Amino acid sequence: MQAWKAPSVPSLPADESGPREVRVFDTAAQSIIDLGPKHGTARMYVCGITPYDATHMGHANTYVTFDLLNRVWRDNGLDVRYVQNITDVDDPLLERAEATGVQWAELAATEVDLYRADMEALNVIPPDHFQGVVESINLVIDLIEELQQHGAIYRIDDPEYPDLYFAIDSDHDFGEVGHLLADEARALSAERGGDPDRPGKRDPLDCLVWRQARPGEPAWDSPFGRGRPGWHIECTAIALEHLGTDFDVQGGGNDLIFPHHEMCAAEARVATGKPFARSYVHGGMVGLDGEKMSKSLGNLVKVSVLRESGVDPMAIRLALLANRYREDWFWTDGLLSAAQERLARWREAVRREATIAAGEVIADMRTALNNDLDAPTALAAVDAWAGAALSVDGDDSVAPQQVTDAVEALLGIRL
Repeated sequence: MQAWKAPSVPSLPADESGPREVRVFDTAAQSIIDLGPKHGTARMYVCGITPYDATHMGHANTYVTFDLLNRVWRDNGLDVRYVQNITDVDDPLLERAEATGVQWAELAATEVDLYRADMEALNVIPPDHFQGVVESINLVIDLIEELQQHGAIYRIDDPEYPDLYFAIDSDHDFGEVGHLLADEARALSAERGGDPDRPGKRDPLDCLVWRQARPGEPAWDSPFGRGRPGWHIECTAIALEHLGTDFDVQGGGNDLIFPHHEMCAAEARVATGKPFARSYVHGGMVGLDGEKMSKSLGNLVKVSVLRESGVDPMAIRLALLANRYREDWFWTDGLLSAAQERLARWREAVRREATIAAGEVIADMRTALNNDLDAPTALAAVDAWAGAALSVDGDDSVAPQQVTDAVEALLGIRL
């Protein structure tokens, strides 16, 4: 699957204080850790959208967060190998297609195109591998067969639909990502696409890996019967194919901690005998004016709708960056207005022929972002520079361009 057009990221001079390492909160470790290698290539997998509706602020928050990590790694001298999936066949997509009378593959293609356009507008660096489930069926089949060799797959006793499940008791480290009690895990499984109450399962948390064909649903041939993959197995297969084991981070919104990332980690450990990801990083949820943002409530704020209304995508990105990435927060009109005003001040400041020097603000941005991706503090540093640049006569003629380049390279904001 083709990703979106890669932006041109300015190159910044090396940090005069020496090499840096980014420190980020790891959900599995429950602490802030050094994230990524000291040199060479950092490897990152971020779970993509199920393309049944347009990109909303929750999606945008996630992908801007990991774009920030991508940019900080690059600024620290690392190469980055970035993989993202698209769940282009799944229950929500099929249900939406049936409800709207649109063929499911057509709906998926339309929404993926819109997602690409939104990400390009938000200046998000595209993944090196952008892969859908439909083009990964063989990878999934191979992984299920490997798991069968380890005794981790069983067929449920259902005469009509004998689906295949992954047995969580095959992984002795199951639970190390989310650290949940059994009742908490069961409740979240039911809420987030699992089927803990299905009769015949060995454990309520065992997850579906191959769904036997149902009437009217897309299906593919396999050694297990005609059907389609379950949800978690796709990400496990795609990540192992392009990143191998022990890659640096699996990321997504905090609604993916359990069951999705827990199951991916377990499946990979059983199949390979090695850790899946070294760390798990999660962004917060975004609500609207004090309420959860969801399709069922009809209160999604969509990137494409804002863009079509004339909102500068850089203002949208600035509004996202004004919040700590791993905290839950609410989108408001006031947040967007403040971002638009901030963007205008920054642009006015860098249009000056000469300003105060840029070295301190660039150093402050780097320090903030390497400290658990603290974008709000980085924005405040630019605010302070812009305020001074607009109120004090400076004589540094290269500083405006230096700040312009640094703000785009580190924060992804085009001035």
